[in-house]
Amino acid sequence: MVQTETGVVVEVTDATFAAEVLASDLPVLVDFTATWCAPCRMIAPVLDELAGDEAGRLKIVKLDVDGNPETQAAYAVLSMPTLMVFQGGEPVKTMVGARAKARLLRDLADVL
Repeated sequence: MVQTETGVVVEVTDATFAAEVLASDLPVLVDFTATWCAPCRMIAPVLDELAGDEAGRLKIVKLDVDGNPETQAAYAVLSMPTLMVFQGGEPVKTMVGARAKARLLRDLADVL
């Protein structure tokens, strides 16, 4: 369901996390988010734009922590938004809080 070549941010769940994130050939940026989180809503357009810009190089997915507590607990995510980059099935970078696109690109420079 994730369409990396078109740069779409797609929701993943506890049930689809392993297949969509851990088994991905591309680095995956997971946005741990919640509907009640104002900073999460602020960063959503940045992630949508980045998904288009980096299509084919970076897969971006979001996971609603309220509906998917197993994955949230497995990675000890306590603050939203938490942005976690996975490569080869392992988390390699964690960023907490909303950020502008320029800062996010700087933070991701070592994985892109």
